[in-house]
Amino acid sequence: MTKLSRRSASGLIASVLAGPLAGVSAGEAAAKRPGVGDPAPGSVGFDLEGNPVTLDAYAGKVIVLSFWATWCTYCRQELPQLKGAQDLAGGKLQVLAINIEERVAFRRAAHALAPLGLTVVHDGDRRARDAYGVGGIPHLVIIGRDGRIAAVHVGYGESSLGGIIDEMNHALSAPASPA
Repeated sequence: MTKLSRRSASGLIASVLAGPLAGVSAGEAAAKRPGVGDPAPGSVGFDLEGNPVTLDAYAGKVIVLSFWATWCTYCRQELPQLKGAQDLAGGKLQVLAINIEERVAFRRAAHALAPLGLTVVHDGDRRARDAYGVGGIPHLVIIGRDGRIAAVHVGYGESSLGGIIDEMNHALSAPASPA
């Protein structure tokens, strides 16, 4: 099994905290947020062509959802690091970068990120944010191979890196039983 190292993902987390997103208070988002052990909501948005993106397409893999925006400097720095973790996992981990901005900004960002080879998803209708209780960014969700939420990180910083890598490794080593 490929194991992610803390050193290989040293740039994964930076010490940035983002404020709440417009329209949702942090308290409201936290109250709606599914927790560890809960089944992961299946729909996460739409791809560049407007096709729905669902977790079913990645069944049996560990999935990392990163909610991001182009105005979030930390988020832009995190995406290549997450892609590196995905590559290190050898096809057992899928990162979905879920953009929360208007469609025009999403399309521009998706084209700019194309060389990175990361799966970029648009959540313009807020369904994924609402389903996952996202009230601010950075917001990262690790979903186990069994389809259940393994970890949720909100407003995390560099000091969380070791724990996040450990959680990814734990999810990668767990069996894939249906949720």
